[in-house]
Amino acid sequence: MKKHAEAIRFYQKALDIQQQSLSPYHPDLGMSYNNIGLVYENMKNYSEARFFYEHAVEIGQKSLTSDHPHLQTYGKNLERVKKTCNDIYNIISK
Repeated sequence: MKKHAEAIRFYQKALDIQQQSLSPYHPDLGMSYNNIGLVYENMKNYSEARFFYEHAVEIGQKSLTSDHPHLQTYGKNLERVKKTCNDIYNIISK
């Protein structure tokens, strides 16, 4: 867990710098949001992962073509987390 927290800290620092120097829908921001989402997903913090994946998809939709591999990856990551959340909900609600 310590390595995950360190990764989040570094990714967040990079994102903060990018937000100050890049346009709001720059593709690099989408990649940073996606990377943070991956770390949260690996930590099994699916609500945070979803938040960051949603931002990655939003930025990708505004800055990349619909068939761009990064946008496709962001979308797959978001859908995987949504499915995991639904699976967890279904197990809990039984």
